[in-house]
Amino acid sequence: MIVCHTTPKLNGCLLTVSWSDSIKAATKQVAEDLMVFYTGDQPGDTPGNLPDPYYWWQCGAMFGSLLDYYYYTGDDQFNAAITEGMLHQVGPYNDYMTPNQTKTTGNDDQGFWALSAMSAAEQKFPDPPSDKPQWLALAQAVFNTQAQRWDEEFCAGGLRWQVFSFNTGYDYKNTISNGVFFNLAARLAIYTGNQTYADWAEKTWDWTAAVGQVSPDYHFYDGAHTGENCTDINRIQWTYQPGVYLLGAAVMYNFSFGADGADVKTEDEKWRVHVDKILNTTERFFSLPAVPNVMVETACEPYNTCNTDNLSFKAYLARWMAATTKMAPWTYDVVMEMIRPSAAAAALQCSGGSSGTLCGTKWTDGAKWDGSTGVGQQMSALEVMQSLLISRVAPPLTNSTGGSSIGDPSAGSGATFNPDLPQGVIQHRDRVGAGFLTALIILSGIGSVWWMIS
Repeated sequence: MIVCHTTPKLNGCLLTVSWSDSIKAATKQVAEDLMVFYTGDQPGDTPGNLPDPYYWWQCGAMFGSLLDYYYYTGDDQFNAAITEGMLHQVGPYNDYMTPNQTKTTGNDDQGFWALSAMSAAEQKFPDPPSDKPQWLALAQAVFNTQAQRWDEEFCAGGLRWQVFSFNTGYDYKNTISNGVFFNLAARLAIYTGNQTYADWAEKTWDWTAAVGQVSPDYHFYDGAHTGENCTDINRIQWTYQPGVYLLGAAVMYNFSFGADGADVKTEDEKWRVHVDKILNTTERFFSLPAVPNVMVETACEPYNTCNTDNLSFKAYLARWMAATTKMAPWTYDVVMEMIRPSAAAAALQCSGGSSGTLCGTKWTDGAKWDGSTGVGQQMSALEVMQSLLISRVAPPLTNSTGGSSIGDPSAGSGATFNPDLPQGVIQHRDRVGAGFLTALIILSGIGSVWWMIS
């Protein structure tokens, strides 16, 4: 079991949610147990990759959790592994398009790596060596490649789930791919001050609403198929769908008027409305009557049908809810009313495995370990516990408030486009920045194009 402090031991960790020493002790154990599953730092293995059954994207997402761990606690024991893994997977064009992952590369997969790079820039995580791609430039590169893929031929816009046409799911436009793009665009806007990123964020939100992937009452659904013009909405709801849009909307609110609301413009008040309504509907994942305010992955957890990916989704909702309180401070009390009980319940589940400290997924079971272990379980417990420290850390930095990561507006302009995309889709609209436009003109002359933002 995790020892959070010196009170009598229970089966699991009796976490004191208001005591930073207790929180840091618990998160240290959970983070160390998470790294037991990572083999990319072992001789002969590949940095930035998890063993089977985990997909490539989840390692990028895992590094996001470990970046948050360093941000919240200052414990740098994993920093070398984070840097090594995140740089090893950038691909030949420094845009997280890794050739040996083409069979599993979706826009959401690539996007999760970009969100981790964005977090590194915002949190002033130690910069890579000067001869390596920098965190901000990596995020910009992914944005550019994905903006190029915006597909107006089908469903009047949006990103497809899969990047390559030979992969199952290429005919599907899913909410999380577009949500990650929205989230990244918003965060790039506020970090760089570039309005074009914000315009793309707004365009993505508007498309998501118009196509029905977010309902008028702010329920976020999974996606729809291009062959049906995105009318066949799959209405399954996962925790990370509202989470990714929640933070993006909060950042757009902050970008529009500042965190204190002093410069509120009536026509832009919509972002505050979006934040409040998303947060309100997010409560559906904390609504089990027997254990109120404890997070549940309602689509699979009660039925024991969660797959390896699903088991990590609660991590992202916790991460983005906590981050929202920095961009939209009025949400803090509501968010913490859900985070505190969830963190305490998650800690009690960390009582499994041969060590007696591995975390389960069913936080609603209390101290009765549910028998499951894995990367997703550790990530979810880690993120919800360390979110308790959100009021004790500085807001994300920007290039005007101390952020120092070096960007590259033309990043991602390599020759890595999908040759199977209809040529009508590969158009260079809404290009960001004169430098990027120049790069596109040059590259188009040799038939090789790429694009910029997320």
